[in-house]
Amino acid sequence: MTDELPDGLPELRASDADREQVSEVLRDALAEGRLDMEEFEERLEATYKARTYKELAPITRDLPAPGVTPPPVPTVSMVKGPAVETGSWADRIVGSESCTSQWGVAIMSGFERKGRWTVPRKFNAFAFWGGGVIDLREANFANGEVIVNCVAIMGGMSVIVPPGVEVVVRGIGVMGGFDHREEGVQGDPGAPRVVVTGFAFWGGVGVERKVTKVERLRQKEERRLEKLERKAARQEELEESRRRALEGSGSGDLDHRDSLDEARSIHRAAMDQHRELMREHREARREERRERRDDRRGRDRDRD
Repeated sequence: MTDELPDGLPELRASDADREQVSEVLRDALAEGRLDMEEFEERLEATYKARTYKELAPITRDLPAPGVTPPPVPTVSMVKGPAVETGSWADRIVGSESCTSQWGVAIMSGFERKGRWTVPRKFNAFAFWGGGVIDLREANFANGEVIVNCVAIMGGMSVIVPPGVEVVVRGIGVMGGFDHREEGVQGDPGAPRVVVTGFAFWGGVGVERKVTKVERLRQKEERRLEKLERKAARQEELEESRRRALEGSGSGDLDHRDSLDEARSIHRAAMDQHRELMREHREARREERRERRDDRRGRDRDRD
């Protein structure tokens, strides 16, 4: 999709296929590091809101078209680094002690360790009247088993792990507690083991399992494409039922009634599927609101 459009074409209404073509270019740009996650989300949202070719064209104006070889990369690259692309577990267990960070401290404040960083064999965290976030979803690991030692005094910490990681919680709480909900989940073969230990006094240490934003967006895209495919299949069934009804109108009243009954049956099935899709859409919206609410609560907890 380019912004060089013939006269009259910019005002034409864009189809779902056109928007999907633009979103595919955006996904390729994200994977190649031409867009960071924030830019990708902004442009993808604009893509789905676009109604005409004129609105779609500027979204990919500065990106290479599919199948076009981009110019050579300059010596000093001005391209932003790729947003969160994680490899296999074997690639992420680096076996090195040259770690990005060994500890985190929050005294009447907060700290965060997230994004691309290397978790040491033992990471120490301390919070006093403050909070911390230790996000391992995009991290590498210095060893197949790492220890996250959390000491929370009148404060709180949150340890976020990706799916597939085994979690063991061994912390002690006095008028406080450690979250054990993620224990007992079988880890993927070759995945690291995260042991959460420490002490909580009038505070708490939470452990939760989340996918990355990129993975969550990919799953959302897959669900959207599946809905489009179901919609197209239902449309084909309805068209086929209409065709049969018209063909049967000249072959006797009985065949005509059978064709009409079949058309009505398919129509009822299509309406049921439409209601199901609306229900899935409402559930997806509720899930997004819950995620935003949880993020706000986490930020508020860190500030407190």
